[in-house]
Amino acid sequence: MSNIGMWEKAEPGVTRCIKQAGDSLMMMEVHFEPGAEGYEHSHPHEQMSYCMKGKIAFRINDVETVLAAGDTICIPSGAKHGVMALEASILLDVFTPVREDLLKR
Repeated sequence: MSNIGMWEKAEPGVTRCIKQAGDSLMMMEVHFEPGAEGYEHSHPHEQMSYCMKGKIAFRINDVETVLAAGDTICIPSGAKHGVMALEASILLDVFTPVREDLLKR
């Protein structure tokens, strides 16, 4: 059963929904409660994140950048990264290639 369009828990206080997945591009909406963390990780995919709501601190290869609503950030392939929601926040993440590790087709 596909998980496209289905909300699921990621980490504590974090929920996500894969909006669409094509052959080489994927979009996912992620909601954060205040103080929730997206744990540090890395993947071979290039990622762009758009802050739709709130304020969120990104840590990419030990460099911190705070995004507010309307800001974007690019995460290179293989970079160690994680986030901390400074307030209730929503991100729109885009990955290339598709994150097959998150997708159930």
